Amino acid sequence: MSVGWHKAGLGGVDSHDGAAAQHAWTHARWVLLAGCLIAIPAFYVELLATTGSMLLTARVLYGAAAVACAAAVARTAWSSRKPARFLDRNAFDVAIACGALVSMIGGANPWSSLEWVLRLAFMAMIALRIVVALRTCFEPNRLALLPLAGATVLLLGGAGFYALEPRVHSYAEGLWLAFESSATVGYGDIAPTTPASRVFAVFVVLLGYGMLSLAFAGIAAWLIGKEERRLRREMHRDIKALHAEIVSLQRELEGLRDTLAPSRNGAQRGDNAGRQSGAG
Repeated sequence: MSVGWHKAGLGGVDSHDGAAAQHAWTHARWVLLAGCLIAIPAFYVELLATTGSMLLTARVLYGAAAVACAAAVARTAWSSRKPARFLDRNAFDVAIACGALVSMIGGANPWSSLEWVLRLAFMAMIALRIVVALRTCFEPNRLALLPLAGATVLLLGGAGFYALEPRVHSYAEGLWLAFESSATVGYGDIAPTTPASRVFAVFVVLLGYGMLSLAFAGIAAWLIGKEERRLRREMHRDIKALHAEIVSLQRELEGLRDTLAPSRNGAQRGDNAGRQSGAG
């Protein structure tokens, strides 16, 4: 990873580390992603908890997220040549594992202002970690995945609003609200009214707007790349034609030189004979 990610505590495995650590991290980063994804329903189940069973479910989900994140980090650190350096490079993931573990404490509604701030900060960390984990989808050779990712965000956003917002009476209305939020249109016909749906709208705006922007950017990059490939083919064709013309000119020059060589040699012999007779 870049130096910036390293300073942010998302450095991954050092390129100079052993092959075992590199291999372990290849699988561990997806386990981390799974743990972060588990934390999202845990947050909302806890936010909407009205019974002890719902609160227990949220705590179980938080525990699963903590175990997944901690296991991924610990497994890679065990395989690393320098475990302390790896943990330092991935302090952000360590903090997420600790945050998921601490989130199992408390959780009963209503939340205090401090608990709101802490839980929202933890979810912001989760969102950032998910984006970083999925950044490989943004590489030029995987631009085709971006429209699919944008559509997935809209579909999941529609389901989330349908479950969290009482003014949304159908999945179609939830999907429409997700599109309004992610596209930052804001017609105002439907708006989030509950704390849960408003928090969800924040993440839909941040993630959905980013994914849609990247999706359209991916389409534009594909079209530009297609035009560049056409121009490159034309340039290669022109270069080949120019090379063929140069080779043809070289052959003509060689033939002309061979044609002029006998006459030039005869002239030189005549000049030599004239010099000899003049000297005699």
